[in-house]
Amino acid sequence: MGFLDALLGRRKLDAPAPDRLFAVSTAYVKFETELGVESRGSAAIVFQPLATSDFESIVSEMEEVVRATSADSGTTVETSDDSYGFRWLVLRGKDFDDLVVGVNAVSSALEAGGYGERVLCAVFAFEDKNKRPVYWIYNYKRGYFYPFVPAPGAAGSGSEGGSGSEGGTRDTERELVLKAQVGSELPVEPELERWFPLWGIPI
Repeated sequence: MGFLDALLGRRKLDAPAPDRLFAVSTAYVKFETELGVESRGSAAIVFQPLATSDFESIVSEMEEVVRATSADSGTTVETSDDSYGFRWLVLRGKDFDDLVVGVNAVSSALEAGGYGERVLCAVFAFEDKNKRPVYWIYNYKRGYFYPFVPAPGAAGSGSEGGSGSEGGTRDTERELVLKAQVGSELPVEPELERWFPLWGIPI
């Protein structure tokens, strides 16, 4: 089974796990105060677009809703398609909670419209004291987060989105340390083979 098949859950699985996305808001307090990890002011939800008017209408409406509700905090919304056919809806802003709420609003709208199976994951961008990128990825099908840390010089934080399994090397040791440090603050994916890398993350 390939990377995308596994992450998308194309094999028969149970219904998507209950949404535990908001746990990252609570965990962010620990990230900042204890781990020296800060938000880069961006997050994204990644999904497979569908060329139907209903699907496009839901996405378009949610973009407008997120823009309207986040206007006061200065959060912006943009979309781009990567070379694997996935769409990245990217939110940028200073208020981390607004980013989480915006991502959840989009995923909830897609789920309510019957398109929940097309949602790949949510990605939250952070950086450590040395300004190295650190990503926490939420797999909607599993209901778990996992860390992704591209090794220095790898393609994890490039300018073009990419949801594939190739692109560089990752700092697995750092990822395992992050898992241990986070402890019970986040529901972390227990099966390490499901910590799928995302190369060319545009945030």
